[in-house]
Amino acid sequence: MLETILGNSTIERILFFIAVYKEGYAKQMADTFSISLNGVQQQLNRLEEGGVLVSQKKGNTRIFTFNPRYIFLDELKNLLNKALKLLPEKEKKKYYRNRTRPRKTGKP
Repeated sequence: MLETILGNSTIERILFFIAVYKEGYAKQMADTFSISLNGVQQQLNRLEEGGVLVSQKKGNTRIFTFNPRYIFLDELKNLLNKALKLLPEKEKKKYYRNRTRPRKTGKP
């Protein structure tokens, strides 16, 4: 949907993911969308170098979030939220569920 503006579909997916979940790490995004980890890492680095995202280490994991100092952050979030509303319901349920906490041990 926005890949022509953003450059490619991986960046679009990364930005949608962070817009919905507020943060994420490369392996989590690659697994969610069934795309290569290397591709996700390259795009995350590109977005971080451009100032759109920032990262911080939690243990051995780099967690990415939107850069609060990014000058067009409000406009970007508005664009992403509008695009998310137009996504097919099937795609929303598949990729952008709000449940991110782990399940209780032993629960099916």
